[in-house]
Amino acid sequence: MTDRPREPRRTALITGATSGIGAAFARRLAADGYDLIVTGRREAKLRAEAERIAEQHAVDVRVVIAELGDPADQDALADVVRDTETLELLVNNAGFGARNPYSAEPFATHERMLNVHVLAPMKLIHAALPRMIDRGRGAIVNVSSTAAFIPYPGNAMYSATKAMLTNLSETLHLELRGTGVRVQALCPGVTRTDFHEKLGMTPDEAYASSGIRRSLTAEQVVDASLAALARDRPVCVPGGYNFFRVMVVRKLPRAWVHRIVLALFGRELAPQRSGTPRTN
Repeated sequence: MTDRPREPRRTALITGATSGIGAAFARRLAADGYDLIVTGRREAKLRAEAERIAEQHAVDVRVVIAELGDPADQDALADVVRDTETLELLVNNAGFGARNPYSAEPFATHERMLNVHVLAPMKLIHAALPRMIDRGRGAIVNVSSTAAFIPYPGNAMYSATKAMLTNLSETLHLELRGTGVRVQALCPGVTRTDFHEKLGMTPDEAYASSGIRRSLTAEQVVDASLAALARDRPVCVPGGYNFFRVMVVRKLPRAWVHRIVLALFGRELAPQRSGTPRTN
């Protein structure tokens, strides 16, 4: 798509790049001169975004349509990772949320969330690391959440899978010391994307607990991530409010955390405790 000479070529692969944080990563990295491989499920929207990025930044943009809840698609994308010799940055961004207590959500939703949030990143990381280690450079950003640090009633699998992804990232950061390969868990709080809209939430609902003024744009989250990655920080919590909240939660006794969570979510969970299923 471009005749602009660039040496050496660098490629970034971004999952869930159709919108939100993934799309912001794609735009920023293209502006920084990366060729892109972008994945998502909404083909028309993803291809339109890819064409705009390629034209604006004169980079190569390859589109891969993948459902990362499907192990076959995970394996196919892992093959793409292994076959991309110029891969310098892997951004595991694909994800989704739910809005029901664990027992009220179909188990298929929990299984898909485990696949998208945990198994897909595991496979892509495992596929990317050998070449990165051999070259002595490369980076992996795993998009987690501030929910990784707290129990999250009404979305138990979301906080559980994000906690696993964060712990995996920190452990890999330690394992890869001295190799030139960096790994980061990016843990944003409420971000102004279509994430909440996909859950059927209005903007007022999405920002009720944290407030619109405390939320960040996707571009601000990406800026914070790449700045922290340049400093080789294994966990990035963008935004002063989010950072303060996470630090407080990590220092408090867990019994206190549980009381705070129940105070915040207790009313929402009351129908389930009384035997009445909660509906959306």
